[in-house]
Amino acid sequence: MRQRQAGVLLHPTSLPSGKIDEQAWRFLDWMASAGLTVWQMLPLTEPVQGLSPYQSVSAFAMNPALLPENWQEQVNETDYLTFLSDAPHWLENYALFMALRKHFNQASWADWPTAYRNRGKQALTDFALTHAEQIDELKRQQYVLLKNWHALKQAANAKGIKLFGDMPIFVAYDSADVWANPHLFKLDADGQPTVVTGVPPDYFSETGQRWGNPHYDWQAMQQDGFQWWLRRVEGALELFDLIRIDHFRGLEACWEIDASEETAINGRWVKVPGDAFLTALQEEFPRLPLVAEDLGIITPEVVALKEKFDLPGMSVLQFGFNGLPDNPHALSEQVENSVVYTGTHDNDTTLGWWESLEGEEYRQWVLSQLPNSEQPMPWPMIEAAMESVAYLAMIPMQDFLELDNDDRMNTPGTVEGNWLWRLKPDQLTEPLAQQVAAQVQASRRNGSERSEEKE
Repeated sequence: MRQRQAGVLLHPTSLPSGKIDEQAWRFLDWMASAGLTVWQMLPLTEPVQGLSPYQSVSAFAMNPALLPENWQEQVNETDYLTFLSDAPHWLENYALFMALRKHFNQASWADWPTAYRNRGKQALTDFALTHAEQIDELKRQQYVLLKNWHALKQAANAKGIKLFGDMPIFVAYDSADVWANPHLFKLDADGQPTVVTGVPPDYFSETGQRWGNPHYDWQAMQQDGFQWWLRRVEGALELFDLIRIDHFRGLEACWEIDASEETAINGRWVKVPGDAFLTALQEEFPRLPLVAEDLGIITPEVVALKEKFDLPGMSVLQFGFNGLPDNPHALSEQVENSVVYTGTHDNDTTLGWWESLEGEEYRQWVLSQLPNSEQPMPWPMIEAAMESVAYLAMIPMQDFLELDNDDRMNTPGTVEGNWLWRLKPDQLTEPLAQQVAAQVQASRRNGSERSEEKE
């Protein structure tokens, strides 16, 4: 039985310090005062380059940039040795990969000397011995990150707050995952991708989007019962209470582009054993708390897969005002088994979106669809999300703060200025918490049972 709840979208790098330190605990206190019971964030993994957490050097390891300044003082040697005695399965490969990456001046693993690229046993053993101190420090970082995160999760859960994580469906080519498990990806004899990921041309792009991630060899994954994925989800469930799978439609079929193609135009849809995969997940984790990111053009087959496994999808209110029938983001089309957002990390802030709307007549029409709030934008949109039938309403922190375009998190298709936004300590005020709490209470999103069961 799903409960009506409300939460906030804020990546830990957007905390005042950008780290998991006392500011994270302070944010939990503010959330509790505001009546918010879900804290959603972006992937906690380390970017391959730049700041985007959606292309990471490991699908498992946490980003060392989240470490507090005094992290080395937080290492308890006895606990650390216990941690190593039952280390996460990915830790050794991750630490080796990162040490090798540094040794070869951040070059892609595909460009390393053959013995290292192909994981020659003697070469890796010798390297580990000569770089033992560096490898140990990488392991210590992960120990502190995991220890601190588990403490944060325990504190959150004690306050009735769930942590909501984000899992990109694909992994980066230049990652410990592909280097350590080349047989699980569609690579040639030299370790190069034969096909890469993306989406086909659509209304937004004449050439589609060529993301460039390697595709999984789903046949190989299915042969061992999807073990790599089961371990990935198991690791995520240790960190989060809820998990969003990005690009869920890729579990029904993927757009495969020959690696030699410069755009996504000449790709093809290739079926994925999503039914078998999700069945394996459900058998391993009976109460699987997944949310399907089902934005974009979604086929009946994708909808059927999502509904078979009773997975909530997403709706984004900023997309809900094109006036077209059957728009799944429109207020009139909201469904209970879903998560509603004013906007996501890829959208403009709601105030920025509002200010970009052209024409007073159109603006008035948008306002006529929203609750009759006496407060200025973005509060009518926040209230609309809160009043939605969707069981979970998620509001980006920038919207609660009434921030405009200057404070958006990411602009897709651009490189500069993304992933940098930070919360200022003095913005977490008690008056704002009380304003949010009043809205949570009015919309019965304080963890109460579903609305029709209350009436």
